[in-house]
Amino acid sequence: MKTKPNLRFSGFTDDWEQRKLGDISDKVTKKNQDIAVEEVFTNSAEFGIISQRDFFDKDIANAENIDGYYVVEPDDFVYNPRISTTAPFGPIKRNKLERTGAMSPLYYVFRPHDIDLSYLEWFFQTTCWHAFMRFNGNSGARSDRFAITDKNFNEMPISIPQDIEEQKKLGTFLTELDNLITLHQRKLDKLKKIKNAYLDGMFPKNGEKVPRIRFSGFTDDWEQRKLEDIVGVYDGTHQTPNYQDQGVMFVSVEDIHTLTSEKYISEEDYEKNYSVVPEQGDILMTRIGDIGTANIVKSAEPLAYYVSLALLKNRGVNAEFLKANIAAPAFQNELWLRTLHTAYPKKINKDEIGKCMIFIAPSIEEQEQIGKCFEGIDNLITLHQRKLDKLKKLKAAYLNDMFV
Repeated sequence: MKTKPNLRFSGFTDDWEQRKLGDISDKVTKKNQDIAVEEVFTNSAEFGIISQRDFFDKDIANAENIDGYYVVEPDDFVYNPRISTTAPFGPIKRNKLERTGAMSPLYYVFRPHDIDLSYLEWFFQTTCWHAFMRFNGNSGARSDRFAITDKNFNEMPISIPQDIEEQKKLGTFLTELDNLITLHQRKLDKLKKIKNAYLDGMFPKNGEKVPRIRFSGFTDDWEQRKLEDIVGVYDGTHQTPNYQDQGVMFVSVEDIHTLTSEKYISEEDYEKNYSVVPEQGDILMTRIGDIGTANIVKSAEPLAYYVSLALLKNRGVNAEFLKANIAAPAFQNELWLRTLHTAYPKKINKDEIGKCMIFIAPSIEEQEQIGKCFEGIDNLITLHQRKLDKLKKLKAAYLNDMFV
């Protein structure tokens, strides 16, 4: 049996010990008599312990019938047997709301002792306890709930550093890392909100001739034209690709954000199936499933694309301007109106894309300034997304290597 983690803070060398959950916690059995506690909590795999009203935007429990609910104090832990993709055995979360609430008796509430709470909280974010649950419970009569008896649940082995300082250090480290992830997520969300605000203000709305936000020095009216008047519209191969280890890169909907993939087709298939090919400055846009996400072809290398993408063959419009214009509310609404929502997955026909109306700035100089503005925002969003992804990977690696 493994007694030490792969990754550890310096200065700690003792073997970890294994304790049963029932030895380091007590089940909370206090009921909400006379409805002394009015706020009802729920346990979400994504958000943790949260007010039921905040999670569902309304009260789900009948306020007159919560006297049989458990009273959950700050720092109590709650096991929710509802399973999901992110919580295959149900989430175990700590009440960090700093207030008391009532919790449905469908949940198991327990109060730990003789262990650092932050350490235990992070232990339950790992998969270390999943094997025990798999062998000691089952999905029960309902496929969305995991069934395990209280007795078996309390037999769950918990691996613990013997030194309380190591527990605290580990808990603090992961909490600070998680706070950093939250900070980067907020920055990313703020940038996306700023971009959406600019998309809303820097392109005219239907019935208007000029945008509400505009760079100085430009006063002429914009013109509204059919997309097919300013670009050629083509779709990719309808044939099931015969993938190769190398050759011409092949992209589809899932590759739209990078226009790179690890899929290739032969040069022979490329020449046979593509009479019109993507070139630098052209745009590829999703037209099946996720509709209306666009990206600019920036590589000079040959690029093959599936029928789920539409190629917009540029005829002189600034590419960054056109990409942002496609994301603007007016054009997105046009796409939505012409989309076949009854199809599964939903799609928009190639010819319908060309009929969509789009606003065009009258001078290439104005197009270039708008394009540069959105290119800068997109670069910042990409930078923050990469940082965020890197931090999340680090967190996952630490959770895997810092526990037994």
